[in-house]
Amino acid sequence: MPSRRIHLSSTCLSSEQAGLQDNHKFNQLGKLQLKKTKGFTLIELIIGIVVLSISFSVITSLVIPTTVQSANQLHQIRAAELGQTVMNEILARSFDENSDHVGGIVRCSSSTCSSAGALGPDGVIPNQETRENYNDVDDFQCYDTSNPEQSFDLTCANLVNWGKAPYTSDIYRNFRVAINVFYDGNYDGINDNGYAVAKRIGVEVRAPDGEIIAFSTYKVNF
Repeated sequence: MPSRRIHLSSTCLSSEQAGLQDNHKFNQLGKLQLKKTKGFTLIELIIGIVVLSISFSVITSLVIPTTVQSANQLHQIRAAELGQTVMNEILARSFDENSDHVGGIVRCSSSTCSSAGALGPDGVIPNQETRENYNDVDDFQCYDTSNPEQSFDLTCANLVNWGKAPYTSDIYRNFRVAINVFYDGNYDGINDNGYAVAKRIGVEVRAPDGEIIAFSTYKVNF
């Protein structure tokens, strides 16, 4: 029986090869599309959350405290300026109500100077002398000796009530100033409770953040 021979033309083989190549390309394209449309895995999400948490921790621990510190430094600078301005204004006045207010040639003595208990604003009504009429250092007295911590709550400690620039400027809003003047002849910072040749002037400035900056100097009777 004669054998059969099957002859495949080159045209048929070429068609099959082309079809296989097309299928392969389609499969590769499908894989690429799957890769492109693939979402985040659970592990990737967890890693992302951890990284964000670390970033927020750095911001909270470094950036925010730095901002607060900058604000505190600004308050300190303004408090120093305010304290120096107040101190200069006080020192421009006479040693005592009974001192010579023109040139300071004549000074009061232990018998003529104000007693320790009489230091403070003068006037017809006790402690009601207006700020414009202050002529000696103890007129600026604004201090609660019985409860020093409450001194900043006194009406006289509120700069709004001082009624003139620069104290009423917005840059000093919410600042408070307490002033304590007393006789201190031995310069030890303790009230002598009696006449002495020197008066200690203490100025305390409380910033809006609650920090208190203190200044002190002396006015001598000469």
